[in-house]
This record gives sequence, C-alpha cells and structure tokens, in this order.
Amino acid sequence: MDMNDVKNRGLVMLGCGKMGSAMLQGWLGQGLPAGSVWVLDPHPSDWVQGLAGEGLHLNTDLPDDPAIVLIAVKPQMMEEALPVLTPLGNGKTLFISVAAGKSLAFYEQALGDNTLIIRAMPNTPAAISRGITALVGNGNTGDTELALAESLLQAVGQTVRLDDEAQIDAVTGVSGSGPAYVFLMIEALAAAGVEQGLPADMAMQLAKA
Repeated sequence: MDMNDVKNRGLVMLGCGKMGSAMLQGWLGQGLPAGSVWVLDPHPSDWVQGLAGEGLHLNTDLPDDPAIVLIAVKPQMMEEALPVLTPLGNGKTLFISVAAGKSLAFYEQALGDNTLIIRAMPNTPAAISRGITALVGNGNTGDTELALAESLLQAVGQTVRLDDEAQIDAVTGVSGSGPAYVFLMIEALAAAGVEQGLPADMAMQLAKA
C-alpha cells in the first residue's frame, strides 16, 4: 500500500477539527486530490465546506474499500461516531487514530480483530504543522503500514515509532505536555520583563527568541 492506493481508493476522515484540518491541508499540498477525500464531521469548518466545491466528499456515503481511515474525533464522541466505520473493519483498510485515550484493543473490539490499526499520538504543535507524532501498530500491521502512516503523519511534523503501546503514556508526558511547560515559561519570562519596565510586546518578543 502506498500513496497511489490512497489516491485511487480514497481516504476517509472521521472528524476534521484543528488537527485533522492541519493534516488535510498538508496532504492536499502534497498532491492528494480533494476528490480522494471523504470527511465525516457534523460541524465542518468553512474551509472544509469550501473544499466540497473542489470535489471533497463531505458527509456523504463512504467508499466500500478506502485505503485509509483517519479517526480524529474527541474521545467523548467516539462511542457515537465510530459505528459508521464498522463495515470497513476486518479488511484491507488501514485505520489510523489520533484520538487520545483509546487503546488498540478498543478499536479491535469495535472494528474487528483482523483490522489494520495504528494508534498515533501527535502533540499540540502538530496543529500548526510543527509537531511530532509517536505511532504504534497492532499485530496486524507491519512495516508497510507503518511507513505509509509515517508518510501521512509527517504532513504535520516529525514521527517516531514506538516498540510498545505502553510507551504512549510516556510520550504524552514528554512531547504532549512538554510544549505547555515551554509556553508557560515564555509567559513568565515576558511577565518578568514587563515588571522591569519593558513594553509587553517587546518583552514577549524577547522571551520567545
């Protein structure tokens, strides 16, 4: 499976918020036709709605055998949103989830034990294509599927492969929470600069440098 398969068989996105939109923008920029993309989202952005005029399939019937399904809904919406994808399980479709807190076992139970599933954990900067994403596959996936997932996820930054799903928690602590601490430090430095008499915009510029 490669990007030609994605173009020919299609890519389905369950959810297309900030993270999904960043990925979609990257894929379109790399040459994926809008007509090869199906988006299921009850509240699509104006940008996504605009892409429907360029051929993107928005909230329509899904292809029978898409190459990729990207799951990008919030965990609390998963139980309601996921059943629409059940008919695509146990086949040749590769499922990639960027949703937090849902294990490979959860998806295997929902989609079928023979389903190709990769769990990915992007960090916040991925939403502006400056992040890093850790990924791990279930027992049905191999190097081919992981390589394709990496090529797709690199649209929003770097990728790393994990040896075991248990490492996801450590990834969340380091790359997931790390940027938040950096932002907090920048804000604290800028505030200190203001206290010492610097203009707020200058203090923030210096803190970010």
